[in-house]
Amino acid sequence: MSTVPSRRLTPNVALLLLASIIVSFVAAATAPSPLYGIYQARWHFSPITTTVVFAVYSVAVLATLLTVGKLSDHVGRRPVLLAAIAVQMISLVIFVFAGGVPTLVAARVVQGIAAGAATGAAAAAMLDIDRSRGTLANSISPGIGTGVGALLSALLVQYLPAPTRLVYLVLLVVLLVQGVGVVLMAETVTPMAGALRSLRPEIRLPRAVRGPMLVVAPVVFAVWALAGFFGALGPALVRALMNSSIVAGGLSIFIFAVFGSVTILVLRDRAARTVMLTGITALVLGMIITLVSVSADSIAGFFVGLAFGGVGFGGGFQGSLKTVTPLVEAHERASVLSLLYIVSYVGFGLPTVIAGFLVVHGGGLRRTAEEYAVAVIVLAVVALLGLRGTRPGPAARATR
Repeated sequence: MSTVPSRRLTPNVALLLLASIIVSFVAAATAPSPLYGIYQARWHFSPITTTVVFAVYSVAVLATLLTVGKLSDHVGRRPVLLAAIAVQMISLVIFVFAGGVPTLVAARVVQGIAAGAATGAAAAAMLDIDRSRGTLANSISPGIGTGVGALLSALLVQYLPAPTRLVYLVLLVVLLVQGVGVVLMAETVTPMAGALRSLRPEIRLPRAVRGPMLVVAPVVFAVWALAGFFGALGPALVRALMNSSIVAGGLSIFIFAVFGSVTILVLRDRAARTVMLTGITALVLGMIITLVSVSADSIAGFFVGLAFGGVGFGGGFQGSLKTVTPLVEAHERASVLSLLYIVSYVGFGLPTVIAGFLVVHGGGLRRTAEEYAVAVIVLAVVALLGLRGTRPGPAARATR
């Protein structure tokens, strides 16, 4: 018995492992983005289908968060993470053998189930280990995963064989290693009764979090709506502006994600309210620059707008986490974080499908991008008004 602790990962290594799991899950979700053009040419479907394939992932994540989001509070973080990794690996196998739109949809659904199960458990486990660093890791991991997944996929598609399979095989190996790491990780929460009861969908927030959640919800929705648009239609928009390679499309998502991650690092010690205001301001500026650039066919301006949008994503999402997480107890973390991610994935999926419909039946890709930018600006202004109407309480003043 005395040898068991020596085989367990140290808290620092466990924290890195958990962050890497979120990175790999988000990377797996973003990896198909540079491939949609290939899939579309091969199987002859419209941009509406592209956005539906992209967005069914969000629906699956939401359904899973509503049912499994609190399960790790009861059975432990490790069992839920191991199950999620296994399901994610199944989704990647489906991608490898995909032969049409139905299999793409099936892969995205299975992928969403895995992500929904893993998100709450991994995020809560990082907070269990270290609240300050866990909050930072929860903020930065999705952005890193988004950028890595898109750029890695684009590079593999452009320069290596088997473009629609290789990226998924690489991710399979990564997940296998991470599964071994979870086996070696110590459990971070004491399991408690009520696991079956926790599977019943329930929208509930502790009283202390209700007001702050209403304030941050428009910010979270707006920044994830922007991420969803760039993930589904960003590569196609870049190609329309500059008639470029797949790598340029993947680079657009990478730039958005990198600036978001850098923003989180730079602002990690700032008060939550300051981070939120920075994110909202950058979001508005980025969308204004994007509007002008798309109208003027300026690819340079478009990438500048992307960078500001990334700052808005990083600041808005990190500020939201820093506002909410200090107010919850350990046994409430998974459920509260799951609810925050529900807002995220509604924003990630629903507006993107609407955008796909507008591309086909509205004014086309460029016009839709302009309308989308206006909608994000409106959401950001609503969020700003909500933030200005609140006093900076303890959570808002928190710097760590």
